[in-house]
Amino acid sequence: MPPKYSALSVVYSLRWQDGAALVCAISYSFLASLSIQPEFLNLWEFYGLLGVSLCATIAVFAFSGKEGITASRIIFWALCFRLIGFLGEPLWEDDFFRYLWDGYRFYETGSPYGIAPSQFFSDSSISDQFRQILARINYPNVPTIYGPVAQYSFLLGHLIAPGEVWALQFIYAGIDMALVILLLRFARDGLASNRWVLLYAWSPLVVKEIAFTAHPDGLGVMLLIAALYCRYAQYFFGVAVLLALSVSTKIFALLLVPFLLWGMPVRYWGLFVMVLLLLYGPFLYSGSSDLAGLLVFAQEWQFNSSAYGLISQWLEPLTTKLILGVGFIAVYMLLWIKFVRKPVWILPRGDIIFGLFFLVAPVVNAWYLLWLLPFAVFYPALWSWTFSVVVLLSYAIGINLNSMEYQPFELPLWVYIIEYGAILVAFFIEWRLRLSGRWRVSNFSS
Repeated sequence: MPPKYSALSVVYSLRWQDGAALVCAISYSFLASLSIQPEFLNLWEFYGLLGVSLCATIAVFAFSGKEGITASRIIFWALCFRLIGFLGEPLWEDDFFRYLWDGYRFYETGSPYGIAPSQFFSDSSISDQFRQILARINYPNVPTIYGPVAQYSFLLGHLIAPGEVWALQFIYAGIDMALVILLLRFARDGLASNRWVLLYAWSPLVVKEIAFTAHPDGLGVMLLIAALYCRYAQYFFGVAVLLALSVSTKIFALLLVPFLLWGMPVRYWGLFVMVLLLLYGPFLYSGSSDLAGLLVFAQEWQFNSSAYGLISQWLEPLTTKLILGVGFIAVYMLLWIKFVRKPVWILPRGDIIFGLFFLVAPVVNAWYLLWLLPFAVFYPALWSWTFSVVVLLSYAIGINLNSMEYQPFELPLWVYIIEYGAILVAFFIEWRLRLSGRWRVSNFSS
């Protein structure tokens, strides 16, 4: 075959991937347009538009050859999707009002901690803009639960545009693009594949929770994966610093600390602790931190839980938490023992660790899956990617369904059945495929 004809043939064969990506972009554009006019958006349109994007993404993942899943194509379209989300507004979420308020209080007083928003309801010195934000904060009697690094990102958003969520959307979308590039670096080094990176980069869950809704979890996850890359590259100083920053964004990152620091000289463990103290120290010295809010969260909140919700039907909440906590620690220690017995350091099974944590947790919000998905790139599994899709059903609460049958934040029974039933089915299918030797992740490598 003449070289010229071969090149034209390759170009022609790759057009459809961009066409599929364009379908995603159009779907996200409709969603962004409707998000600006929320009175015209219903939950089923939301699921329909995300479903179209999901199907187009799966088509590219499943039917592309090695040439189709290039790093440049992944980055270009991932950037387009995030820019579209940035132009939209948060969907089915009001957490961002807390972020805007925390950024404001941080700027005004030097600390967002210690005082619940409700204590400012009668404060006449608050401007009209922030009074409107204050009125829309959920659980206003609870102090903030966000760590220092998340708070610095809220402060940065406030400095860019006070009281405007687009500043946070811009920050977190940019940070998530850095994570996509990091994952592609892992793929370049043979620790992942472009196909699975594409599933993360084009994931409707990721686009919705970060670009549209501006959840700071993406910041914590990027710092965690950056620490992971430093550990792989044996840059131990970077591991300690980045890991401390991740933990200081959200406490979830603590679950991976022993796996990343294991095998490193003791001085880097000390550096990790020192950076944590530097981040938390000024706030603890002033007598406040995110601990008060986290304690209320741990004691009182329950949403979209699986094992916890089921067992707590028969046992007291505290007893249920103790049983599930002991069970989680036991499995965690088994994973740890298996990990440390390896002759060389390997990427930890963050997918299993976070998956088990979400199994026993009283609260499983959709954006929590942002912590699991990068590890599903390294260790692809049908159950984890299924989880990233069906968790979006957690938005089918009473208030979003416009139903008088359910409480505003109550999930119907059918949501639990479909969501966790789909995960169990996916787990069972993969288990059977592995037993029969027909599960071949290598078939999807590039």
